[in-house]
Amino acid sequence: MNVNKDLQNERNKCSFNVRELTEFIDGGKNRTLERKHIEKLILAQKDELFGGTPEDYLSHKEKYERAIQTNVIILKIVQDFMRDANGGDLTNYRDVLTTLLNFVVSREGTPFALHFMMFLPVFLSQADEEQQMEWLPRAWNCNIIGSYAQTELGHGTFIRGLETTATYDAATKEFVLHSPTVTSYKWWPGALGHTANYCVVVAQLHTKGQCHGIHSFIVQVRDEETHMPLAGIRVGEIGAKMGLNMINNGFIGFNHVRIPRRHLLMKHAQVLEDGTYVKSRNSKLNYGAMVFVRVVIVFDSVNYLSKAVTIATRFAAVRRQSQLKANEPECQIIDFLTQQHKLFIGIATCHALKMTATKLWDTFNEVQQQLRGGNLERLPELHALACCLKAVSTADTAALAEGGRRACGGHGYMRSSGLPQTCAVLDAACTFEGDNTVLLLQTARFLVKVWRGLDTLKLTPTVAYLRTTLTEGFNDKWENTVEGIIKGFQTVSMRKISECVSCMAKRIMSGMSQEEAWNMTSVQLVAAAESHCRVIIISYFHEEFVKVSSSFSPALRRVMKLLVELYTLYWALDKLQDLLKYTSISKTNTEQLQERYEDTLNALRPDAVGLVDAFDIMDEILQSTLGAYDGRVYERLMEEALKSPLNAEPVNRSFHQYLKPLMQGKL
Repeated sequence: MNVNKDLQNERNKCSFNVRELTEFIDGGKNRTLERKHIEKLILAQKDELFGGTPEDYLSHKEKYERAIQTNVIILKIVQDFMRDANGGDLTNYRDVLTTLLNFVVSREGTPFALHFMMFLPVFLSQADEEQQMEWLPRAWNCNIIGSYAQTELGHGTFIRGLETTATYDAATKEFVLHSPTVTSYKWWPGALGHTANYCVVVAQLHTKGQCHGIHSFIVQVRDEETHMPLAGIRVGEIGAKMGLNMINNGFIGFNHVRIPRRHLLMKHAQVLEDGTYVKSRNSKLNYGAMVFVRVVIVFDSVNYLSKAVTIATRFAAVRRQSQLKANEPECQIIDFLTQQHKLFIGIATCHALKMTATKLWDTFNEVQQQLRGGNLERLPELHALACCLKAVSTADTAALAEGGRRACGGHGYMRSSGLPQTCAVLDAACTFEGDNTVLLLQTARFLVKVWRGLDTLKLTPTVAYLRTTLTEGFNDKWENTVEGIIKGFQTVSMRKISECVSCMAKRIMSGMSQEEAWNMTSVQLVAAAESHCRVIIISYFHEEFVKVSSSFSPALRRVMKLLVELYTLYWALDKLQDLLKYTSISKTNTEQLQERYEDTLNALRPDAVGLVDAFDIMDEILQSTLGAYDGRVYERLMEEALKSPLNAEPVNRSFHQYLKPLMQGKL
């Protein structure tokens, strides 16, 4: 392979073993070998998967048809893993799902995403044993393709306001699904446009003249043989979007569609044959599927950010522009500290969020075990944690990917760079599966409840620091260490939560209702929830690094320690206003933090390319002219430009039809 000499020089001076870090990122040597095996199988079908007209020049319809073709091929390859997996083993299921998401061929996403991210998990968390035995094998083997329809034209995050109804008819032992208004049409479900033939529909359950709130129902949408929509169902695609167009988002409306009673998912609540409603012992038990998907979103956000920083960092090593000193050759733009400031935090964030998401996944499994034993104690904490991590991780990765795109200058605006599509995906994640602001407010509600019961409640692990920060002398003296900064963030979070509670109390005392006081304090509540999440991410990143660092070689341990420090210093400087307001940090301390941050950037500079190489994303998946492993940036840009249909002929027919008459004054 002919590799750009600047990029090769960067690899030559890397101080650590890149393969060692790759295996850590993958979760072990065997996982890396498994991934490499899948890559080999994918590359064996390279022509089918990556040949033909570039995706950017296809019509919307052609893109969808190619997405189905290529994703079926990928799915068949990954099904080797699925056949060995137990349908109810969520630990293995996450690995299968993240493998599928990592090998999405289209830059516009995959129409199978929601089948694995929501349809299957809902059965695992909300279907009873009999329903799981009936539906899971068919869904697991993709004998049916499913979607998840919750959001409506008129309602998104506020699911209690959903208008779709499911009314039980005891005479026929059926539910009647109906969309009473245009705003009650389901809108946004992935795969529903033209891919899925089944769907989990969230609707208001009515029986014996009473509404019992939202419940989930399994509904057949299309005929299994012909794929035609069934009677009473109006279904289609919602149209082109900013990105992720191959997710095949759809709409669906129901005109008195009848489904069997047992199509209500009945793990937690049931409707008996005579129409009697049996209430769930805890409505929050339905959180399971949403927690699961939010954990997956964090992992997926890391996946896309790792692509963005790989592209931007390799380009920064190849691109030479301007001079650091007069009369010297143009330098690599990665040598500019401002460029390092834009890029290296993205690399650190990938590791911080990956470790945090893994910790959250472990917590999810622990709580699931406790739920099976009837212990619901940590369920609210888990829900609050998943909400804020989804919100903060998607906001951060979206901002950092966009920063990486801009760091590539004009070339980052080219679709062939792969960056615009990556940024569009991460931007979308800020609103799907829960708007970030609403999710932070849900976390804030949990934190307010904890604060009000601080003297009496048994604190769960992620909020135990709120009591610790109140102990005498906890943070009287500022320390410019990772541990000291974490203490500072804990103090900030505690003070913000405390101020929110005090502020609401004052407003209620002045005559406001609870709801009005909450709304008027909501900006502060969002900030408090974000601060709490910063504590969680930085703490987990530091703790998990300390836990695993003994298994690293000395060289890798040094580099990973620098990434932990960089991440912590970056956010300390970014949130300096909060630290100055709530802690004992001094002007001298802040100057030292800034100097240390710049020194850390400089220390990471020789290993930057090695750090992104360790993500080990093959060119065929990266699909970037700027970020390919060989660094042939300019050659690839020209090669891709020549693939444009407009360059197929030297003169476009519009010249003779319109331009020539205009220029010759003959119009």
